[in-house]
Amino acid sequence: MNQGRFPATRMRRLRAAPWSREMVAETRLSPADLIWPLFIREGEGVEEPIATMPGVFRHSIDRLPGLAKEAEALGIPCLALFPFTPAHLRTPGGEEALNPDNLVCRALRAIKASGANVGLLTDIALDPYTSHGHDGLLHDDGRILNDETNAVLVQQALNQARAGADIVAPSDMMDGRVAAIRAGLEGEGFTNVQIMAYAAKYASGFYGPFRDAVGAGGYLKGDKKTYQMDPRNSREACREVALDIAEGADSVMVKPGLPYLDIVAAVAQRFDVPVFAYCVSGEYAMLEAAAAAGMLDRERVVLETLAAFKRAGASGILTYHAPLAAQLLAAR
Repeated sequence: MNQGRFPATRMRRLRAAPWSREMVAETRLSPADLIWPLFIREGEGVEEPIATMPGVFRHSIDRLPGLAKEAEALGIPCLALFPFTPAHLRTPGGEEALNPDNLVCRALRAIKASGANVGLLTDIALDPYTSHGHDGLLHDDGRILNDETNAVLVQQALNQARAGADIVAPSDMMDGRVAAIRAGLEGEGFTNVQIMAYAAKYASGFYGPFRDAVGAGGYLKGDKKTYQMDPRNSREACREVALDIAEGADSVMVKPGLPYLDIVAAVAQRFDVPVFAYCVSGEYAMLEAAAAAGMLDRERVVLETLAAFKRAGASGILTYHAPLAAQLLAAR
């Protein structure tokens, strides 16, 4: 007997061959775990590069059916739409959000008419439409008006539901907005429209490229710290999530992603609802910049990053790398 001459347990046995590593993998990543955010703008035949997000574009509506069909072919189940709103349509009250023929509503109808079998998620917040860049209505003294904003958000959600949104995702972080939106949807018969609440959305520095992408970079007056969460807090996130679930959210989101994997894990362990994470624009830009500089293997770190979200407990991930990741997973 060689007892005592070798390790009692050799962990490397299970790693020795690719088939074995695949058989015992604890985390599975598939295209079905991905939501692909798309930026949309007016025009025709437009594919406009976004300087701060290499490889990401603003698309005109006529391009969206093709992108939806691409997502379907790749196995990506859902698209998230974000509008680029020009200055002349931005007002203090964000009235364009309620226009039934606004950019988002026309985009929803165009994708639905194409017959592409993908879900459509829309953002509920006023910052794409306000001249001051905030997610809610602004008082003369600079305060964000909570309940008054909620009344507008309900109308925005109904506007998008009428146009074909499958999921409305309130990202504004107003107190009580999920309950108000749920009541509004139920009142108009939209019983199957899901609410994916941005339940733990932090006042983060990682949103900069996104604000460029939607044309909001130069509008924001002040900051969003009175309604978005303090990055130093974690227990508060679970309180926010609990409230949104109690108010009728079907799923919840943590945003940003990588710097907040501890929050993703805590929410996933504590609550029995689907938990999504948003791998935000700043995270995307960092990976792309490092890869472009030859510092990282782009394909490898993209899949490693997305697997980290799943390992933390995320049901799915909103990521600008969705089409690349789906292609890489299909090639495995």
